[in-house]
Amino acid sequence: MRRPRIVDSHQHFWRIGGPGQVWPDADLPLLHRDFLPDDLRAATVGIDLAGTILIQSQPDDRDTDWMFELAENDPLVLGVVGWVALEADTAPARIAQLAAWPKCVGLRPMLQSIEDSDWILRADLAPAIKAMLAQGLRFDALVQPRHLPVLARFAERWPDLSIVIDHGAKPPASDHILDPWRGELAVLARYPNIWCKLSGLRTEQASGQAADALAPFVAHILACFGDRTMWGSDWPVLLHSGDAYQDWIDLTARLVGDLDAMQNTRLFEGAARAFYGLA
Repeated sequence: MRRPRIVDSHQHFWRIGGPGQVWPDADLPLLHRDFLPDDLRAATVGIDLAGTILIQSQPDDRDTDWMFELAENDPLVLGVVGWVALEADTAPARIAQLAAWPKCVGLRPMLQSIEDSDWILRADLAPAIKAMLAQGLRFDALVQPRHLPVLARFAERWPDLSIVIDHGAKPPASDHILDPWRGELAVLARYPNIWCKLSGLRTEQASGQAADALAPFVAHILACFGDRTMWGSDWPVLLHSGDAYQDWIDLTARLVGDLDAMQNTRLFEGAARAFYGLA
């Protein structure tokens, strides 16, 4: 298979000690340094990278403002997914403020870090979700398997909200446990407003675990979501697994098998463009 043209649906930038940035810390030595646009360009030399979606990594307004300023004049960043305290009374006004940035395409609450799995169903989030819909923004769902039944209820409540599951909902790949993740993900795929990112799976494995052990997880995501599946690097978090950017491209191509040219283009480029409303 020829190497694909890519719109990366999921990558991060951060500056250690920057505004609102507290993660990663020194316990993650491969990640504990600045990662900025020139670092991404260096990591993708020889890759046909059409552009990326820059995703928030800190639950802090200051970091989101920093991301938009960083991306404003950088043609490599096609869209930005920021963070807003959705439960705050000020959320609708803040969402309108962010949506004024031309590259604003969505928001991501850090659900994986919230102990209450039902948090996303809270009534006081409704004004923020309505503001997202009014502004045409998408919802990145940073979830774990414990959230999947809740996400189904959320999708039913907000059928006009475009939702994408980050990292395949972080299945327990290190233990090679497919159920109940497998069945619950299949249920979510029945909702036409839910999409899924083929990203972040390598860092769910144990250190030294063979990458090919991800085959059943990758196959199930693709079987469930089809052309609503989009490739993402999760760079630079990907580096924590020991992989380079190109490694995850090559591994994905191997694990998804024999896609035709149209399917291949959809996975690596078209689905991200369609979901995030990119030209």
